[in-house]
Amino acid sequence: MSDSEDSSSVSSSSSQEEITPQPPSKKQRVAKSATSAPLELAPSVQSTDQQRKASIRSKQKIIILLDQARLETVKNRRGMFELLNCDDHRELCKKKLKRDPKEFRPDIAHQELLALIDSPLNKSGSLQVYIRTNNNVLIEVNPTIRIPRTYKRFSGLIVQLLHKMKIKAGNTSTTLMKVIKNPISQHLPPGTRVYGLSCQGTLYSPNGLATALIPPEPTSDLPPVCFVIGAMAAGHITMEDHPYIEKMISVSEYPLSGAAAISRILGGIENHWGIV
Repeated sequence: MSDSEDSSSVSSSSSQEEITPQPPSKKQRVAKSATSAPLELAPSVQSTDQQRKASIRSKQKIIILLDQARLETVKNRRGMFELLNCDDHRELCKKKLKRDPKEFRPDIAHQELLALIDSPLNKSGSLQVYIRTNNNVLIEVNPTIRIPRTYKRFSGLIVQLLHKMKIKAGNTSTTLMKVIKNPISQHLPPGTRVYGLSCQGTLYSPNGLATALIPPEPTSDLPPVCFVIGAMAAGHITMEDHPYIEKMISVSEYPLSGAAAISRILGGIENHWGIV
């Protein structure tokens, strides 16, 4: 084979090597994939948030009254006020107040408030909560409040509320809880249908209760609904104490705690209105 043929073969092979494309490096592949499909979520999230705020303003609310809540303050030996309860003030209840310590259960109202405020129904803007204590103090609860998770912090919040008549958010002027004038009937929208919760009432399943008593849609023009639920350790709501109650209802054939009954009621309403 001649030198010219060798040189031509070498040049052809070198040209083939030059033409063959090299695979991209790992950094190039990562950079290309990262910039090829940018995510654009801001417009949809913003529009959804605006629609949610508009729908909240147009919705009617389910009203809950926690009745006969044991929320009383007492001064301890250090001169500081505390929420009277059966665990820390047993001897005080027996000797000075001449009362059964089992009656003083402010933790029941704490548990029920957690079940109400943390519910999807409240987060969707369809719930309004009131509390009436055994001393006939009426409290309005802002739906945007975050209830303290521990009883000790909850106790301090209620003591501050009962002494200052209102609780405001730290960074804003928003009132989270405030004492309002009695009776509760003057704070209800006209035509509100009021039902009391009792183990002796008419038995409904959660879905059956929502179908029978709740308007078909939160934007309906039908009268709103109010439920009166006990926040005491023993006993139940009676129509004698609340003459504006038109019917007593029950959500289980078994005795339930207040928080469990609230969860069943709100769960049925959420299914009825399609709130997930």
